[in-house]
Amino acid sequence: MEQGTLFGGDAVTAQPLAARVRPQRFEDLVGQAKVVGLLRDLAQAGRLPSLILWGPPGSGKTTLARLLATGTQSHFESLSAVGSGVADIRRVIAQARHHRGLGQPTVLFIDELHRFNKAQQDSILPHVEDGTVTLIGATTENPSFEVISPLLSRVRVFRLQALTEADLDLIITRGLAELNLEIAAEARAVLVSHAQGDGRVALNLLELAADLQSEGPISTPAITQALAGGHHIYDRAGDQHYQIVSALIKSVRGSDPDAAVYWLARMLEAGEDVMFVARRLVILAAEDVGLADPAALSVAVAAQQAAHFVGLPEAVLPLTEAAIYLALAPKSNSAMVAYSSAKELIERTGSLPVPLHLRNASTSLERGLGYGQGYQYAHDSANGVATQAHLPPEVENEVIYRPRELGAEVGLSAAHRARGRPSAGKQ
Repeated sequence: MEQGTLFGGDAVTAQPLAARVRPQRFEDLVGQAKVVGLLRDLAQAGRLPSLILWGPPGSGKTTLARLLATGTQSHFESLSAVGSGVADIRRVIAQARHHRGLGQPTVLFIDELHRFNKAQQDSILPHVEDGTVTLIGATTENPSFEVISPLLSRVRVFRLQALTEADLDLIITRGLAELNLEIAAEARAVLVSHAQGDGRVALNLLELAADLQSEGPISTPAITQALAGGHHIYDRAGDQHYQIVSALIKSVRGSDPDAAVYWLARMLEAGEDVMFVARRLVILAAEDVGLADPAALSVAVAAQQAAHFVGLPEAVLPLTEAAIYLALAPKSNSAMVAYSSAKELIERTGSLPVPLHLRNASTSLERGLGYGQGYQYAHDSANGVATQAHLPPEVENEVIYRPRELGAEVGLSAAHRARGRPSAGKQ
């Protein structure tokens, strides 16, 4: 059998394999059966709303958008939010008005909609409202976080899932038919595993493996060679980003160094910004280790500085050291809880005046008004602790900081206990 080639060929075969096997009918679309069925019915009934397709890469968002435009006999306009701006939107709207005058609706497909800023999203809004275009946005991110509320309220969101192994197996079979090739069973299993639910990745790897192998069924070594350089499902601006960051945070908080290093490596190997990772570790040191090991914050900050100083690839070493240290350290969130308590108290009681004895008496007028009178200078006491009230009298008995009897915080809270604060015991 003649293998594919990287260069040459006619206009059709020069297209990527993923484009050549793109489904042309709803019946050929792989996966997403419930969503596809509902949208197909709406399209055929002429009631297709503006919508957002939210799902991972390679789950069929672009293909579904094209099929919906065909199903409604609409003019199809496509923009990528990565390289398009307001001027491009204006051009598309002008085209849509022209086609509307001819009696043909327009579907405006915007890939990676979440990458449009507020002004760009605002510019689409009136044209969605008046029906100039039916918007179909595609995003890998949760639209609740990245799509402005006015636009989000005027569209329906449909969640697409990563393709199953059975879905990927069918897509690979179609790709092999297009290439007129066969694949070894073990190689197929490796390909399905590494595609991780992304149909486009499966076809791209298959095509590259076909170009790398001179003859015979596509083998496991050819798939492995196509995978050289690594393929990681991770979008720095997408939903996977937030899920993996969450996993790192919860692994450190849960005192699991193995998981902490695993998720750290997942982020760094996929190209995450080193300083973003370092900032997360600094926050973890203050939020979750806290006063149980105050040195943790110094370790995290030192790791951030070291990573910034040496850069990649060596930056992974101080970051890994910090992640392990933080995971193994005793944990206390008393600082975070204390701040939250103070914030709640302020919201409940308002801006209470500073007690007179705590005010700075810098002028004779202020001294005459009683500023600073009765103030106890802590260093004058035998144990260096002032027993005077430091809170406004209206909230004097409120307990904000509750020390945890863990790690270094046991000793650090001694001054708090020495002042005899009410209810200031174990958390």
